[in-house]
Amino acid sequence: MPALMKKTMNSVKRADGDKRIAMLRLELDYELATLYEAMMENNEEKKKECKRRLEKLRQELMRLQV
Repeated sequence: MPALMKKTMNSVKRADGDKRIAMLRLELDYELATLYEAMMENNEEKKKECKRRLEKLRQELMRLQV
């Protein structure tokens, strides 16, 4: 693969990764707000589900930031 093509592909991947990181941060904020709401309602099931989703989002964010 020519060097220019490789650089272009890496730039596209990086841009896609940056967009996904921005979306993940929004999703994390939303999930944290939902978790807060569940805590105020003392809803254990909702808290568990929020924590599970937060962990998945955290793992994906860590993978993208490497």
